[in-house]
Amino acid sequence: MAIYSWTGYTEKGKTSSGMIDASSLREAKIKLRSQGLFVSTIAEEAHGIAHPLRDLSIKGLLGRVRMEDLAVTTRQLSTLVGASIPLVDALGALFEQTDSPAMKKTIAQVRDSVNEGLSFADALAQHKRVFPDLYVNMVRSGEASGALDVVLLRLAEFLEGQHRLRSKVGAALLYPAVLLFISVVVLMYLLTAVVPKVVGMFESMNQVLPLPTRVLIAVSTFLSATWWMILIALIVLAVLVARWKRTDRGALRFDQFKMNFPIYGAIFRKVSVARFARTLGTLLASGVPIIESLRIVKTVVLNRIMEMAIENSISEVMDGSSLAAPLKRSGVFPPILVHMISVGEKSGSLEEMLSKAADSYEGDVETTVAGLTSILEPVMIVIMGGIVGFVVISILMPMLEMSTIVR
Repeated sequence: MAIYSWTGYTEKGKTSSGMIDASSLREAKIKLRSQGLFVSTIAEEAHGIAHPLRDLSIKGLLGRVRMEDLAVTTRQLSTLVGASIPLVDALGALFEQTDSPAMKKTIAQVRDSVNEGLSFADALAQHKRVFPDLYVNMVRSGEASGALDVVLLRLAEFLEGQHRLRSKVGAALLYPAVLLFISVVVLMYLLTAVVPKVVGMFESMNQVLPLPTRVLIAVSTFLSATWWMILIALIVLAVLVARWKRTDRGALRFDQFKMNFPIYGAIFRKVSVARFARTLGTLLASGVPIIESLRIVKTVVLNRIMEMAIENSISEVMDGSSLAAPLKRSGVFPPILVHMISVGEKSGSLEEMLSKAADSYEGDVETTVAGLTSILEPVMIVIMGGIVGFVVISILMPMLEMSTIVR
C-alpha cells in the first residue's frame, strides 16, 4: 500500500486536499472519485522515515505529530484492539479516521511494517520522532503480556495528562511574557515617538525642568539613538545563551538557575517530580522492568539535575539497593516522594504509590499555576500603569508650570 497526496475539488466546486491510502495510483483516483471528488493533482508520498535535515524545513516543522493527536489516536487504537479487531485493520481504520496529515502518514507506514512481519513495537520504533522509547517499550510489554489494549489505554491517559499539564504550565509562562512584551512595545513607542515631539517645546521654555521630565528626556534620547544596538545585543545574547544551554555544563547550570528562580523554580521542580513519578509508575504498571523504566524516565524528566540523580540510582539499584535510598541521598527529590516510594517498595505497591504521588504533584502544579496567573495580571497592570503614569506626569508637569507662569 502507498500514500498519495492529492488536491482537487468537490462536486460543488469547493477546493479540497488530503492524503489517501491505496495500492496504486489508479485505485487512489477511483477511491477519490467514489467520494465525489475531482482530482487536479495527485502524487505518491515518499515512503519511510523523514530525513533529519528535512525536519529542519518549514514543511518538516509543520508536519510533526502533536502530542494531543498522538493521545487521541492511542485511545482510539486501544478501543479498537479491545474490541478484538485485528491490529492491521485497526490501523487502517485509524488512517481513515485521523485528520492530521502527519499522523495519517505515520499510521500508514506503521501498518505497512506490521504487514511485512514486524511486531507492533518494532514498527513504532522506526518512528522515534513520533513514538518515544517510553511508548515503544510499553507497547512491547503489552504485546508480550497479551494486554495491548490495556497498555494503550494507559498510554493514552498518560499522554493526555502530560499534555494537559504542559499546556497549563505553558500558559502560566506565556501570559506574563505577553504582557511584558506589550508593555515594552508601548513604552518604547512613548519614549521614541511621543516624547521626542515635545522635547523641543520643553527646551524652548528656557526654564529649569522638573526632575521627572529631565529623567524622561534623558531616557528617551538614549533609546532613540541606541535602540538598534540594544536590539542587536539582545539577539546576540539570546543566541549565545541558546548555544551555551546545549553544552552539558550549560544545561546543568541553566536547570539549577530555573530550580532556584523565585516562584517559577517551585513550579519547574514540581513539574519534573510529577513527570518522574507519573512516567515511572506508568512504565512499571505496564510490566517494564525497573532498570529499563529508570533509563527511560531519565530521558523524559527534562531536568539535568534529576537525570544525574536517576543515573546514580540506576547503578545502585543494579547492585541490589532499593530505589528510595539513592533518591534520598541525592537530595533532589522531595522527602514525601521518597517516603512514598519506600513504602511502595516494602508493600509491593510501588506503581500505586507513584501514581498517587504524581496525582498530588500535578494537582499542586495546577493550583500554583492558577494562583500565579491570578496574581500576575493585576501586578503587571499596576506596573504598566505606573510606568505610563510617570511618562504622562513628566510631560504634564512642565506644561502646568508654564501655564502658571503665563497667568
